[in-house]
Amino acid sequence: MYIKGVGMTKFNYEQRPWWGYAYEAAMGAMEDAKMTMAGIDAIVFSAVSSAGGGEHQSHKVSLLSGLFKTNVPIIELPSVCGGGGVAFWTALRLLESAGLNNILVLAGEKLVDNRAEVITDWILSAAERVIEQPEGLLFPVQNALVFQQYCQKYGGSHDDLELIAFKNHQNAVLNPKAYYYKRPVTMEQIKKSPVVADPLRLMDCSLSVNGGAAVIVSKDQAGIEVAGSGFATDYILTFEREDKTHFKATQLAAKAAFEQAKLTPKDIQVAEIHDAFTSVELISYEDLGFAEPGKGGELIRSGRISMGGEMPINPSGGLKAKGHPISATGLAQVYEIVNQLRGNCGERQVKDVKIGLTHNIGGAGGSVTVHIFKKN
Repeated sequence: MYIKGVGMTKFNYEQRPWWGYAYEAAMGAMEDAKMTMAGIDAIVFSAVSSAGGGEHQSHKVSLLSGLFKTNVPIIELPSVCGGGGVAFWTALRLLESAGLNNILVLAGEKLVDNRAEVITDWILSAAERVIEQPEGLLFPVQNALVFQQYCQKYGGSHDDLELIAFKNHQNAVLNPKAYYYKRPVTMEQIKKSPVVADPLRLMDCSLSVNGGAAVIVSKDQAGIEVAGSGFATDYILTFEREDKTHFKATQLAAKAAFEQAKLTPKDIQVAEIHDAFTSVELISYEDLGFAEPGKGGELIRSGRISMGGEMPINPSGGLKAKGHPISATGLAQVYEIVNQLRGNCGERQVKDVKIGLTHNIGGAGGSVTVHIFKKN
């Protein structure tokens, strides 16, 4: 399977409808692919924001039919923060089995359009609501507890998380689509940001924004091939999991993707990793096979994954500094890797890359996709 076109909006706080972001991203992807909606056989869509707030549109597939003036099948696949990646994985499966040729994979989110407590409640609907949340296990707390367990087992340090935040903010300064474009953040600001859930500080947490992203996948040969694709899930109750220091779903999805691509982690030259929290990025180094268990801190300290290193991670700025519009994130990662492999990323371009990876998580490791891309 191949990538024909990619599109993405700027991630920001503009107050336009979710479908406005989706439309802009889709038009960008079709312009990139040099095709029109007449060439699209189906649409796979993911979003969460329109389920609440003033818009509250539950029949989004019909709205998209009118928006794009098409009667093709449109499938809605919410998987919270991992929705974009799951929609992409599903589109690949449809190309394999449903006799289709070109599929538009799409996400658009107007996440930030209400009071903070309302938006927080929408986000928290992705976690367990009956047992964990009444005890205060919100997403920052869940991830803080996972990192606490990690530190007890392996001796991790918040200093390493600060390096991850600083790296991603440095990269976002160079990305015109990122919220923190041309807005540098100092290490002192990161170190002194307020504690959210010990040891996680405000600057360890990703940024909720509005935005959209789109990808056109095809059976037709094109410059970027999808070499590997993996998807796995895990229990919503984090305390039920065997290993509370890592995400098993990432490990399983990565294993599937690498086996399909006939590659190893050493072959990856650039990657977009789901850094909803800096601790998640660090743990994912190990879950994806880029570092041995307990050695993720050594990887960030080595400089190998910074711009100019052997395998830059999150050259876009990641969720941390580019922004995290929930469902659009997974497709925005594909947008970045495709443009890196094409050599279209300007100041943040990684030199001579031919193989890249995306890693998208829903919830606290509850649904994970990993995709590997090759430049032909």
